[in-house]
Amino acid sequence: MEPEKKLQALKDIVPTAHNNINAKFILLDKGQVTLEGRYMACLALVADESAAVHFQLWGDECDAFEPGDIILLSNGIFSYNWNNLVLRAGKRGKAEKVGEFTMAFVETPNMSEIRWVPDSSDSKKYVQEAVISPHSRNFPPMH
Repeated sequence: MEPEKKLQALKDIVPTAHNNINAKFILLDKGQVTLEGRYMACLALVADESAAVHFQLWGDECDAFEPGDIILLSNGIFSYNWNNLVLRAGKRGKAEKVGEFTMAFVETPNMSEIRWVPDSSDSKKYVQEAVISPHSRNFPPMH
């Protein structure tokens, strides 16, 4: 049996080139399924009690998850997709449904709505440069 991995709060996740993100969050909204090459892709809005982020679903993941699902991400990656930062399972990570509806969350800040730039002291790390929008521009709040 694998040792349990420490979960990260979404607000503490920064872009890296490593599959090292372990987090639990709730899926709030899901966009249209599109075809990217031979694979289905779908952008979703997910959140935990600290922040929200855009989550990229690929292939079978597009049909596997619905709004209200609580997802456990193991060895995920926060990386650029079409010039936007998104969280995703990637090739070495895994996203699995572990519950439904019962999770506290916030929709701001949205970590995908922050402009990140390479750290001048370490090109493999990124730092926040500016907040583009306080909430998701893809999934605006319902007021």
